[in-house]
Amino acid sequence: MCVHRSSLYGVVLAMLWLAGLGPAQAETLLDGQRDVILVDAAGAEFPIGTITFSPASDGLTAYQLDVDYRRFKDFFLSMKEMKCLEGREIWCHIPYPYQNPRTVSATDLRWLEHDLLFMFKRVGEFGANFWNGMYYRLSLQDGEILGLAHAVDLNQLAAPPEDLTVPPFGEFDVAETSLDERWLPGLVIR
Repeated sequence: MCVHRSSLYGVVLAMLWLAGLGPAQAETLLDGQRDVILVDAAGAEFPIGTITFSPASDGLTAYQLDVDYRRFKDFFLSMKEMKCLEGREIWCHIPYPYQNPRTVSATDLRWLEHDLLFMFKRVGEFGANFWNGMYYRLSLQDGEILGLAHAVDLNQLAAPPEDLTVPPFGEFDVAETSLDERWLPGLVIR
């Protein structure tokens, strides 16, 4: 299901955010249930599920991500069944395969970023290429969590990280990508 957001505010906010001029980061994280939406370059929205935030210990916020796989198609790629969205490209959700505390803070959304990993492939391309990973760098801005797609090699998840308490993808594992070439370069949680 595709929904268009026609709000001028949303368009302006997105343009400012892409230019690095968005509103300052909020002090507190969201609470309650929110929608998780992927956004294409034209602003069309593709809801993929919900997330529920609740207070946790040590000033952290716990979350429960519920991806609505009824919106996805089944693909059998590289001897593995994957749940994928089909459009200009094929985007497959890659659930983080290791234990994860599923907690975030207003300044550290890395565990949620790891739960929102995708792999893309071109329509008609054979198999799964895990080096075509997509990692949404998230930030809390003006009551929403906004994300921009970055490139990541998902092959790094073939073996568990040495320290399961630290998100394995760090600053130098994630690279900028050509957003105009990707089908779903944006993500919003609201």
